[in-house]
Amino acid sequence: MNRRIAIFILGVALIVPVHCGSSRAPSPRSPDDEAFLEDLSRRTFLFFWEQADPTTGLVRDRAGVNGERRTDIASIAATGFGLTALCIAAERGWIAAEQARERARTTLRFLAERAPQKNGWFYHWMNARTGAREWASEVSSIDTALLLGGVLTVRHCFDSDAEIVALATTLYERVDFPWMLNGHPTLLAHGWTPEGGFLPFRWDTYSEHMILYLLAIASPTHPISPEAWYAWRRNPITYAGYTYIYGAAPLFIHQYSHAWIDFRGRREEGGQRTDWFENSIRATRAHREFCLRLAREFPASYSENVWGITASDCLRNGQVRYCDWGGPPPPGVPRDGRIDGTVVPSAAAGSLMFTPEIALPALRTMREKFVTEYGERFYGRYGFTDAFNPTTGWVNADVIGISVGITLLSAENLRTGRVWSWFMRNPEIARAMTLIGLRPEP
Repeated sequence: MNRRIAIFILGVALIVPVHCGSSRAPSPRSPDDEAFLEDLSRRTFLFFWEQADPTTGLVRDRAGVNGERRTDIASIAATGFGLTALCIAAERGWIAAEQARERARTTLRFLAERAPQKNGWFYHWMNARTGAREWASEVSSIDTALLLGGVLTVRHCFDSDAEIVALATTLYERVDFPWMLNGHPTLLAHGWTPEGGFLPFRWDTYSEHMILYLLAIASPTHPISPEAWYAWRRNPITYAGYTYIYGAAPLFIHQYSHAWIDFRGRREEGGQRTDWFENSIRATRAHREFCLRLAREFPASYSENVWGITASDCLRNGQVRYCDWGGPPPPGVPRDGRIDGTVVPSAAAGSLMFTPEIALPALRTMREKFVTEYGERFYGRYGFTDAFNPTTGWVNADVIGISVGITLLSAENLRTGRVWSWFMRNPEIARAMTLIGLRPEP
């Protein structure tokens, strides 16, 4: 990326926005709130602009918080967030419209014509420069679904570009969703490898997979039964007075599908008649209460406006590792013993679209308080560090693509609802929501 664009993205408004068929919703937030969200969003977009390979469009899994190149291993899910980021950047004028469209075309061409795939499904980890499979990874159902979230977003954001529309349609319609059922009538598998075949796990309990099932039911070429929506278990939990459907997994399971699917004002007609948007609100509020109770053990780490634990890097025996730690445990079950006072900013950031009244003050407090202590290694070129521990003083040196992505998309949905608008204009999605009985409440 040339210097002119880099300077612009970090704060100089030189380019007129392109309008992708959306309108900006009025903001009830203060000018200081908006300035913070604008700064955070521009920085997070910059990750996707700089860490995508210019010849493939594949987005690297991680980078240093100030732009340091860590790896050439790309994440197919981060690439889905990155495609969506192009729409946000073009709309807000952070880059020129044609730059965004050209990057989207490059990415879609590579995915449609050159990237290795199996029946339309992509490998979880790929080489950013070549697309080759990395880490002996699986052909991943959920990561392909998150990629398709971005593919279908650019299809409507850039709907005046016939090639983008055609390529995006090809990518979606090529996915053989019944194949991923592996003989089961309704429950999709987690993935497949050429060495071992299908993984022995299915998406059978509430998790981040709602976008996967909706896309599968919506497919115009290879659909699965609408009954699949109600085939997975919905286990309720009550914590600190909040009752919601949960999974024994990090807070992001309540966020990722919502980055694209607009569940607001909708309730299922069958099952438990769940309002999934309200469910994520309750899950976020319960999670904050969980952190406030943890403050008894880690008073330096958690407080009213410093909270949040979701999948992130963590420090274990002097080594940085990846921890898929969760939130409130069910009654009678001990909390995750790995929790050590680490705070993950994307936990609050990913819930901006649900609970801005608690998420926004948390993020602003974290930046104001810890930038003074840790400087740019805490809040740098790409926004917040992935994770930090105020109890021990550890600050992670990296950001992770999917966490940066949920931060950007959640912030944009809070501010304008644009990502929801672009994605929901896909007619297949509207049809699937009708088929499963997820209708607007009167």
